[in-house]
Amino acid sequence: MTASPAAATGGAHAHAHAAPRLSHSVGHIVLHLVTPLLMCLGMGLAYLGAFHAPAPHGMKVAVVGTGPRAQLLAQTLKDKAGDALDVTTLPTRHAAEHQLMDRDLAGAYLPSTEHPRLLVAKANSDTTATAAETVFRLVADRDGAALHVTDIAPTSQGDPTGQGLFFVLVTISIGSYASVAAIGAAGATLRLWTRAAIGLATSFVVSVIGTVLAGPVFHIVDHDLAGVWGMAWLYSAGIVAIGVGLHTFLKRWTTLTMMALFVMLNFTTSGGIFRPELQNGFFGALHAFWNGAGFVEGVRSLLYFPSGAGLTGRIVSLVLWLGAGLVALAAADTAERRARLAGAAPAPLPAVEEDAEEEIGEAVAV
Repeated sequence: MTASPAAATGGAHAHAHAAPRLSHSVGHIVLHLVTPLLMCLGMGLAYLGAFHAPAPHGMKVAVVGTGPRAQLLAQTLKDKAGDALDVTTLPTRHAAEHQLMDRDLAGAYLPSTEHPRLLVAKANSDTTATAAETVFRLVADRDGAALHVTDIAPTSQGDPTGQGLFFVLVTISIGSYASVAAIGAAGATLRLWTRAAIGLATSFVVSVIGTVLAGPVFHIVDHDLAGVWGMAWLYSAGIVAIGVGLHTFLKRWTTLTMMALFVMLNFTTSGGIFRPELQNGFFGALHAFWNGAGFVEGVRSLLYFPSGAGLTGRIVSLVLWLGAGLVALAAADTAERRARLAGAAPAPLPAVEEDAEEEIGEAVAV
């Protein structure tokens, strides 16, 4: 039985329509895959670039003593280590402890033929202290003596490695930049400063969650919770303000941008795992002013170093990042008002598609 001409024609039309629909669907999927693939590339470059081969790079250590033995040992270390170590001599143990508590040294070695000792401050960075111990254990072994390590700035019992603060940073960061995605998707019809106010309130909640988890729940922080919370709120508010402001201009690319700024470049330069003396110059340079380092190093200084050891500078950096967020919000408000005066919306994606795009970006990011 043969098909009628009408049926054959209908089948041909259906096939002709199916091909463009398939092509459009595949192209749409490919377009959506750009974001996760860029995240994959960016995360790989950032994390492997920062963490794949930690090694001393200008790490500051000291040999304690005034005699020829101390001078000779310091010079020998300089000659053998090259740029890896920045070696000085200090006259007394007290001077060495003072510089360690000011976070100016990775370790201070007290040479002795029978009982050599290394002073470290693990609260400054456990990995840096370990690197210093590795260096001076080789020195002690060469002399046939057992090295004794003294930690003059131990961390809390709930944070034995000193890296718990890094994971508090991760917690607050994810809560902050994921909130930006939610506010951008669900609050697209709200005025800019309304979205900003919601973001400020959200950052307050995020900071409280992070502080409660760090303190009463896991005991990573065992004192000065109010100060830790204050820095957490400053940190979170800065991220949310920047994100809400950028969303006006970047739309669906906001999540990727936030990932680049506050994960790829942020976690790797925070000093939570490796401080700059164990990283290459690029990540070490960002550590001086990036906001993740502001939070981690600020909290370390508050909790473990009575002199403050750079605390003020770190708080200033967090305030400046929040200031950058306020500038981004002001620019976004200006752009949206101009768009309204011109009688056009600020070119949002269709509501359903934008929601889906933000949800995909948020899910991949988290």
